[in-house]
Amino acid sequence: MKKLLITLILVVVSVSLMACSENKPRTKAVFMLLDTSGTYTQELQKAQKIVNYLLGNLDSGDSLAVARIDSGSFSEKDIVTKVTFDPKPSVTNEQKRRFKRRMDDFISTVKSSPYTDISGGVLQASEYLNETGAGHRYILIFSDLEEELIKGHIRNFDIPLVDTTVVALNVTKLRSDNVDPRDYLNRLDAWAARVSKGGGTWKVVNDLERLDKLLTTG
Repeated sequence: MKKLLITLILVVVSVSLMACSENKPRTKAVFMLLDTSGTYTQELQKAQKIVNYLLGNLDSGDSLAVARIDSGSFSEKDIVTKVTFDPKPSVTNEQKRRFKRRMDDFISTVKSSPYTDISGGVLQASEYLNETGAGHRYILIFSDLEEELIKGHIRNFDIPLVDTTVVALNVTKLRSDNVDPRDYLNRLDAWAARVSKGGGTWKVVNDLERLDKLLTTG
């Protein structure tokens, strides 16, 4: 009798897990943040390659947004362009062409920002991704991860990142990192801890030849 009861419990749990898995939407939503501070704007040409990869790998029903990391990034005005791809392939293809044109225009005309509100950008990204209802959510941070805030801006709070994979891209080393490499490692560790505390998954992809790792979890 005891064995039968255990078997029944295992069956119920297994069915419940399968139901949860089946109910999760298969759509993806990606929010990419571009650091535009100081000399990092010189790195933005590399961001075009990432955007092209995303446009080639996202499908109908998926969502994509790109925003700049500015002096105060928790704002709709910093979203360069965003789209949810149409069910019709012909419409989706036109949406992708339009998205690429807007990104090319932005990168060719972008001006440097004096401050770097990464936290505000991640919070903005989290809200956008939640609104899409996508089953797989990604925040891509194209930055050296050095946050510099305007005096008075408060960003020492938890950011909700449940079911979200946060990927740091092209984390370039600062001049000070050559003096003390621990500064670089500490930036990575601090963001990893913050993402984990918010319920998210943290990854670092510095080799932009390995973009196949972007839209994976874990």
